[in-house]
Amino acid sequence: MISQLRVRQLAEEREESLSPYAVKSKQSRGRLKDEEPCPVRTAFQRDRDRIIYSMAFRRLKHKTQVFITPQGDHYVTRLTHTLEVSQIARTIARALNLNEDLAEAIALGHDLGHTPFGHVGEEILDELYHKGFRHNEQSLRIVDLLENDGQGLNLSWEVRDGIVNHSKSGAKVLEDWGKVGTLEGEVCRLADIVAFINHDIDDAIRAGIISEGKLPLTAAMVLGNSHSQRVNTMVCDIIEQSWAASGKSVVRPAITMSPRIIEASNTLREFLFERVYNWQAAQEETEKARKIVRQLYAYFNKHQAKLPPEYAFYSDEAEQRVVDYIAGMTDQYASRLAGELSLATDIVK
Repeated sequence: MISQLRVRQLAEEREESLSPYAVKSKQSRGRLKDEEPCPVRTAFQRDRDRIIYSMAFRRLKHKTQVFITPQGDHYVTRLTHTLEVSQIARTIARALNLNEDLAEAIALGHDLGHTPFGHVGEEILDELYHKGFRHNEQSLRIVDLLENDGQGLNLSWEVRDGIVNHSKSGAKVLEDWGKVGTLEGEVCRLADIVAFINHDIDDAIRAGIISEGKLPLTAAMVLGNSHSQRVNTMVCDIIEQSWAASGKSVVRPAITMSPRIIEASNTLREFLFERVYNWQAAQEETEKARKIVRQLYAYFNKHQAKLPPEYAFYSDEAEQRVVDYIAGMTDQYASRLAGELSLATDIVK
C-alpha cells in the first residue's frame, strides 16, 4: 500500500515533465511561515484548496461584477467571473505545459479583495481612504492576514505574487501592465481580460443595453460573433503567440497575443467603457451604492467601537480597520447594514 507521503512525491515528480519555464512546486520560494508539507497535495494544490474553503471566496457569490441588483438570475457575479478566469487560465497553462495548479490557485484568489458593488465600491474607498485602495492589494491582505481569524492562509510566494500583480490598473491589453514573477501569473492576467470582456458583453446584451449585432464590426470580424467564438479565438491566439513558454522553442518566452487580436480586444474593451460601464456609472442604483459605501465609511470611522471586535487585531490604524470591514462586505450585507444603522434613506434592494 502506497504511503501518503509518496502520493505528493509522485505528483511532484510528474511536474518535472512540465516546461522548463514552469514553476515546479518543489522549487517554490516558500511561505511566510514555515509548515510541514501536505502528505498528498503539492504546495500549489494546497493553496488552491485553502482559497476555495476561505470565507472571502464564499462571499464572492454576492458581490457585483458590473450590474448592481440586476433583474435576473443569470448575470455574472464576482464568483462566476473568478471561475471563468480559472477555467481559461487552466486551459492556457495546460496547453503551454505550465503548472496548471499554480495558475488555478492564482485565478481563484485574484479577486478576493473586491469590494461590494464592484468597481464602484473600489473607487469610493480609494477616494476616501488616505492611503488609497486597490482590490489586488486587499486580496493579498486577505490571504496574508484577514482570513483564518487573523492567521491568514499562509500561501506560497508564487500564488501571492500572482494575486497582487494581476491588476492592470485600467491600462489597455498588454500595455504597461508591470511584471509578474511567474508565467502562470501572466496567464491569469490575460485570462482575466478574456473572461471579463466576453461575459460583460453577454450581461450588457441581457440587460438590453446593447445587442450582439451592434458590436464593433472590426472586432467582431476578427474575434467572432458569439461568446464562444470570441473566447476560443482569444485563447487559441494566446497559446499560439506564447508557444515558447511550452519549452519547445528557443525564443524567449512571454505570455502574449498577436497585434491583430490585441487591437480587436482593445476595441471591445473601449466599446464596453463607452456603452456599458459609463452607462452603469450613471444609473440610480450605482449612485445609491456610492452613498452606502461613503456613509458606512463615515459611520464606522466615527464609531470604531461598533466594528466587530476582531478587526482591532488586524491593524493599529483606525481607518484601515474600517476599510477591511467594508471591503469584505457583500452587496446585500452592506445594503442591509446601512439600513439598520439608518444611514441610507433609499437602500439598494
